[in-house]
This record gives sequence, C-alpha cells and structure tokens, in this order.
Amino acid sequence: MELLQEAGVSIPKGQVAKSPDEAFAIAKKLGSKDVVIKAQILAGGRGKGTFESGLKGGVKIVFSPEEAKAVPSQMIGKKLFTKQTGKKSRICNQVLVCERRYPRREYYFAITMERSFHGPALIGSSQGGVNIEDVAAETPEAIVKEPIDIVEGIKKEQAVRLAQKMGFPHNIVDSAAENMVKLYKLFLKYDAIMVEVNPMVDDSDGAVLCMDAKINFDFDLDWTQEDERDKAATEANLNYIGLNGNIGCLVNGAGLATATMDIIKLQRGMPSNFLDVGGGATVHQVTEAFKLITSDKKIQAILVNIFGGIMRCDVIAQDIVVAVKDLETKIPIVVRLQGTRVDVAKALIADSGLKILACDDLDEAAKLVVKLSEIVTLTKQGQVDVKFQLPF
Repeated sequence: MELLQEAGVSIPKGQVAKSPDEAFAIAKKLGSKDVVIKAQILAGGRGKGTFESGLKGGVKIVFSPEEAKAVPSQMIGKKLFTKQTGKKSRICNQVLVCERRYPRREYYFAITMERSFHGPALIGSSQGGVNIEDVAAETPEAIVKEPIDIVEGIKKEQAVRLAQKMGFPHNIVDSAAENMVKLYKLFLKYDAIMVEVNPMVDDSDGAVLCMDAKINFDFDLDWTQEDERDKAATEANLNYIGLNGNIGCLVNGAGLATATMDIIKLQRGMPSNFLDVGGGATVHQVTEAFKLITSDKKIQAILVNIFGGIMRCDVIAQDIVVAVKDLETKIPIVVRLQGTRVDVAKALIADSGLKILACDDLDEAAKLVVKLSEIVTLTKQGQVDVKFQLPF
C-alpha cells in the first residue's frame, strides 16, 4: 500500500493494523460509515477463505469502529485457509483497514515480463475482481496485451490504447492510463517481476482506483538497488560481487577467484566478496579493489592471490604496496604470488616494511587468513586492541 501511495497511484484511504486496537483507531480516523477489513497474507483467494477461528472470509465490511475492532480479533494471529494455501494455510499478522468505495465496474490490470515479447507487457481485461486464470481458460479473448519496449519505456498512448480495449468509459480513459503509467514506473523502480491490480475500478464518484494489488519482486536482481561498492567496481572496471563473509579476496582471473573462495570455505572461513582485477590491473584498479574490500565493515582479514602470467608478479606487488600505503590499511593481509618475477615481487613486499604476510602455498595462505580473521573477531568481541608484528 505504501509503495502505491509513494508512486502516486489512486487507492482507497486506509492503513495497516497489527492489532484490534489499531484497527479501531484507524477506522475512527477514517470517519467513514462503512469500513473494509482485509486480511494481509501472501496468498490469493482471501475473500472465500476460512480462518481457524471459524470466521468465513478474509475480506469483511463493517459498519462501526467497534466492529472494526471485533472482526480483526478473529483474524490477527490466526491461520487463514484459502484455495491457494491449501491445508498449509497462512498466519494473518495484520489487516488492512480502509474506506469502502462503490465500484461501478471492475477490471483486471497487470504488468509482467512476457517471454513472447522479450520484455515487459501490460495486461488488461474487462473481467476484473475474479480469478484471472479462470478468465484465461474460459474467455481468453477477454484478455488484451500491450508490449513495452524496455529501452524506450512506456508511452502514454500505449496505456490509453489498453484502457480503451479494457472498456473504460471515454471520460476516465486518461485517468486509467495515468495510473497504468505510474504502476509501470513502480514496476521498474523496485525490480518487480509482476505488478497485479485486481480489481482496478471506476467507482460511483467517477474515480479510477486500484482496490487490491499484488507485487512480486526479483530478489536475484540487485542492479538498480546497487550500493556504492557496485558503482565503484563498475567505474574501475572490476568484477565484484559482495557476499556475507569476513575475509576479503583480491584475485586475478575469475576461475582463480572462485577457487580461492572455495579453499577459504574449505578451511572453514567465509569470503566476503568475489573480486577479479583481471590480467592487466593498474595501480588505480588495485587501490580501488582495496577500497571496495575495506569499505565492508565486516572484513577482518584479506587474502590476495595472484598468478603472474600476463600480469607480472613484481608489477602487482608494487601496486599492492602503493595501495596499502595510500589507504593506510590496518587489516591483516596475506599475499600468495606465483608466476613471472615472483622472487622480485616477494623482495618488494619484504622491503616495504608493511605488515603483509607472504605465502607460497594457496592452502597455507587460506589457513593463515582464516586464522587471522578469527583472531581479529575474538579481539573485537573482547574489545581488545590487537597489533600484528611481523618477525623481520
């Protein structure tokens, strides 16, 4: 409901209540003689559902604030069985308390990704307020679609065309189209894979309203919701994916990066990121890589694993030294270098005076970085300051 309000979509006045007392207060505030109480669960078919309390129907019309308190007491905290939930049911933890409106006609409207159009599509029907699957099975011609170019975006005339095909009266076609455009913007902004309004209505006051909605989000897609690290990685041409661990990884090559993460996990550590600096990393890229890693407050240690083929080990070692000095990194760093000019690289790190631990063997490097991360975690938990001193 808040998302719809934020998008400027026309909806009935109302609020969500988590207790009968809250429902009473909201109903009183609305000042409407008739109030609708809707059970809030992630399943369809609420109207014809049954609560374990014995109450029939998850959508009720009440006629006073007192009733608005009594009905939710039979809903909140109770299991609701619907056609979609089956025997598993869903617990109703809150209810929507909203003003009653009087629809003249009910329509179905949705935005979803349509494979046949290779992108999003607007879907509408003059038969709203019912199960759209039944409409599709019995009268498929009642469903109309309007493909949207994902690059160009929605055009007002497309929404107008769909509203006309859905059967909206001429005087409110523009209002219906405006709501469709706002819903499409919401669809894009929150990485939704479906926005469904059932029903969208024109009521007795001549207004177009979205009476009920369901929104499904693509939780695997985090691009438009990206944080600053994602943007910085893109700008520095780094392949970066943030994870939930506490050991930072800086590696050259996607395959080696994946193997490094696997070995850390084998040693019972948790990598905090996938980060591939590529085969020709510059000082700027290495510095940005360290910035990305250290910007994560969960980081307790860093493992650098470089195989010098196209990239010489002494060049990357020099870049690491410069980056660590510039950033004044305090986090313990383990570096494993193999390949071209590796001996020169080791000498550069040793002569830098920095607290960087060098390892030849990847398994040993993984063991060491995991152990260091555990030490740092324990000292932080005990509120003890620890300083690492290398034996020179």
